[in-house]
Amino acid sequence: MTYFEELREVTKTIPTSIIDFAIPRDRTSPPTQASSNFITNKEQGDWAEDLIFRAINETSHNYVAVRYGKSDDLIAGDSGFDKFYTDFQDELDTIGKRPDLLVFKKSDFDAELGYDISKLEHSSITDYVKKSIAGLEIRSSAFLIDKYEKEMQDRTAYHLKEALAVKDKILAEYSDILKDEKKKHFIGILNSINEETINAINFRRPSWKATDRLQQLSLLFKDLKDNINIVQKRDYLSITPKIEDVKVVYKWAETFNVPHYYFQVFFDKSYGISFKNILTLLTEPDKEGTHYEISQDIKNQNKTTVKINTRNTNQVAYKVLEPEHKSVRREMGRGRLLFYVSFEKGTAYLDIDSLKELLNITDF
Repeated sequence: MTYFEELREVTKTIPTSIIDFAIPRDRTSPPTQASSNFITNKEQGDWAEDLIFRAINETSHNYVAVRYGKSDDLIAGDSGFDKFYTDFQDELDTIGKRPDLLVFKKSDFDAELGYDISKLEHSSITDYVKKSIAGLEIRSSAFLIDKYEKEMQDRTAYHLKEALAVKDKILAEYSDILKDEKKKHFIGILNSINEETINAINFRRPSWKATDRLQQLSLLFKDLKDNINIVQKRDYLSITPKIEDVKVVYKWAETFNVPHYYFQVFFDKSYGISFKNILTLLTEPDKEGTHYEISQDIKNQNKTTVKINTRNTNQVAYKVLEPEHKSVRREMGRGRLLFYVSFEKGTAYLDIDSLKELLNITDF
């Protein structure tokens, strides 16, 4: 069975409520103007791509990374952007979404084409692309994952302790009230709360007001509910493929039959997961909430996004040295000015064994 045939088998069991592969994708219209935040995010993404590009080419003895993803310095509002965007949409329908980087064995690397084939027509490099051993989609996230993890773990531990303390207080001081026929179900709820079950606990808190003790008990239930809600909040950083991209990545895999991977670059480490594993997660609803969640991302124009827990992915780089950064002034039409941040340099120290496992190779 080929790589794409394996993907196709997985897609057959993905609920159509998440993504329906039988329905053609919706073409999007070009945005009318860019914002400073958009350009900063684009600059950060370009830096992350360059970081992984340099890390592979400076570290590997047997493989070469080549720039491949469709990109341009044009942004919404620039002359020629609408044509660039329309051509990009046409290509998505024809071959799918190009990953940012391709990885070739050195023996298959074409030195004449060089390290950047992103601006070449897809029809002229089809056979060459099929020789690659991996396509890498590089995403970036402006977090220090180690600091985030520590703070989230400390937060969860604190509110878990608080929740259990409030539970014990209610049972110790208000059990007489809860023995009432209409309230006794709360005793079962309270007794079921522990470190193992707290993430699955859900109840409607009471709002009793008839007596002072009932009001105090209601406030305690509110305190309990508030602490449980914080414990249940997502406490991990994630790899973030957009649902709308799944179809066009799948189309690219169908066109070239080359394994595809998502890398998420943080400012201190990097993690990766295969596209096949992303699709597989979408067939496993029992892992939703622990391994992944599906939500609309405010930071990404409310687009539906799969947020995959990095703790269940492969560490690609065990250390990243932060880039240099500077403010840039850009003049748009009608004298409109945009100010954004650009990034350069920085170093990624690859976790070779984990990367080999992810890419399913025995050498590097």
